[in-house]
Amino acid sequence: MRCLDYGSSFICHSGRANAVRFWVESRTRLIDERSGATTDFHQCASCKSENTFGEKGLFYPDNYDFLPIIGGGHYLIFRRKARLNPDYRTVRAKLDAWGDSVLKLREAAAVTALDTWEKIRDATAAAIPIVTQTEIVHRGTCQRAIIECPVKTMNISLENRRYQVDTGPVAFPDLAQRHDPAINCLSLAFIAFNAPHFADFVIEQPTPVIEGDKEMCRIHHYSNPISLLATNTIFALGKL
Repeated sequence: MRCLDYGSSFICHSGRANAVRFWVESRTRLIDERSGATTDFHQCASCKSENTFGEKGLFYPDNYDFLPIIGGGHYLIFRRKARLNPDYRTVRAKLDAWGDSVLKLREAAAVTALDTWEKIRDATAAAIPIVTQTEIVHRGTCQRAIIECPVKTMNISLENRRYQVDTGPVAFPDLAQRHDPAINCLSLAFIAFNAPHFADFVIEQPTPVIEGDKEMCRIHHYSNPISLLATNTIFALGKL
């Protein structure tokens, strides 16, 4: 899977009412090891709920984060409000107002594997764009996934010769079961890792807000971190 150039990859639409364009923020490739089929899901950047093309009042008063994931012939739409809203996630086969989706994806022109700490250090210091691919596997369901994303935050310890990736959101797949449609396996998550053999994820989910010993309410928030065996690969989009 060749790295995308995330600075110039978009999903455009053809609708006459709203030919919306979304910036691609991460990609998750789902691989069915029984059939050999692969499906790419593109997680797009978040925006806010809006009164599109209105004369005034362009943001809805009861505002929410709006984030789409597109792939496999479906749209997964996340709407995160300040409270625990029942329409937090919806799946659609088509959104008529937008028209057909057209992938405008650009692969990186030059890619360098950062397979040593020194290369990771130098690419970070040189401000070269960095992309990671994290592969996870579930043997029970014969499913595999590769989560690819641009690194937004990279931590470097010159003193201890360590690095740590922290970035998101990404489209995190639940491989423990098979979903129909497949896009239902995805949740929003942040990823962190500092070694090639594991990755930690914190997944957006209903989370209690606690004050003292009292649960005040529940909201959608990134919580309950998990750690998975993984194969992490780090790339620079350019030459060192």
